[in-house]
Amino acid sequence: MTSDETPLEPSSDPAELRRWPPVCAAIIAGSVGLFVLDAFLSQGATLRMELGPVFQRTALYGPLVQEGEYWRVLTCIFAHGGPIHLFFNMVVAYSLGAPLERSIGSGRFLLVSLATAMGASTFSLLFNFTAPTVGASGMILGWGGAMFVTSGQEFRRSLLLWFAQVAVISLLPGVSWAGHLGGLLFGLPMGFALRFGPRVFSLAAPLLLAITMAVVYIAAHPERFRGTP
Repeated sequence: MTSDETPLEPSSDPAELRRWPPVCAAIIAGSVGLFVLDAFLSQGATLRMELGPVFQRTALYGPLVQEGEYWRVLTCIFAHGGPIHLFFNMVVAYSLGAPLERSIGSGRFLLVSLATAMGASTFSLLFNFTAPTVGASGMILGWGGAMFVTSGQEFRRSLLLWFAQVAVISLLPGVSWAGHLGGLLFGLPMGFALRFGPRVFSLAAPLLLAITMAVVYIAAHPERFRGTP
């Protein structure tokens, strides 16, 4: 790391702040759009914190991933267990994801998001294989992990406070502590790759992404790698 590198901080440029970063915007729009569609098709069941027909096809569920429905390790980030879950995740997605995407660019942000989403799914499969899991919070925690490595001291203190709050929330029944932890841990190496600059990131990110894909596959097939039925 050279001495002229500056910490990653949220942009203060008014023009930049008015611009919606495309990847973050797509995640928010996709989550809200699927929620509305699922609520319509389920005749309001989604509003009562039930999984309608769309979310039943997109939620992370170990036995179905094991059978080959691998898209669930990513589509689960667009599914949410009720309007409150959706609202709070989307508020944090914009407040954290938008400045990160503006700082590192949409291409790098997409790679970080893919790695942290699959990292969250990996831990969910490892520790809650038969529990349906939905929500973008694991991926969002991964963004926080990447920002913790690349940010300055003051912003790190804010992130530490947020991490502590999420840790408390993760202890509540029905909250996927494993998904939160997995996203955070997979975000850290992506943050180190970002910190050492675009050249290092361009080499490290594909490798990290490949490793993430390998471990989520292993987590989805315990019968092949643990010798269990």
